[in-house]
Amino acid sequence: MSGRACVSVCLLVWLTACYSFAPVVNSSLPLGTVVALDITDAGRVALGGSMGPEIGQVEGRLVQNTNGEYIVAVSAVKYLRGGEQKWNGERISIKSEHVSSMKERRFSKKRSGIFAGAALSAVAFLITRSIIGSGQSDPGKMPGDTLQSVRIPRL
Repeated sequence: MSGRACVSVCLLVWLTACYSFAPVVNSSLPLGTVVALDITDAGRVALGGSMGPEIGQVEGRLVQNTNGEYIVAVSAVKYLRGGEQKWNGERISIKSEHVSSMKERRFSKKRSGIFAGAALSAVAFLITRSIIGSGQSDPGKMPGDTLQSVRIPRL
């Protein structure tokens, strides 16, 4: 794996490890906050024509929150029976009565600490393996010592 690919993978994992969704404490979130809206049964019926019939959760950036209606730039839709569909920021209007709960994306110190520890352990392991070697050879044997003789006593 090239250096750039390794850095890209590590950055992607780091970004996903640092955040988690937590229940919203204050209903007046700042615009631009990344949210996850759990959809009610009535919401599934109302949104079914435009988003699919088995919507469980809608994730995206909160664009507007007025008159009991959320306008969200959708990044993903999660379905009740599993599965997820990625979106490209299309704006969808969702009425507040169609939302059972709302979560906001927050920085997670615990997940970040766990990731940092795992990443440092992996880097230390790779460094020690490259310095010491693969550990497959026996340092006590010389290249010519590969054949062993067996002495059979005479009777």
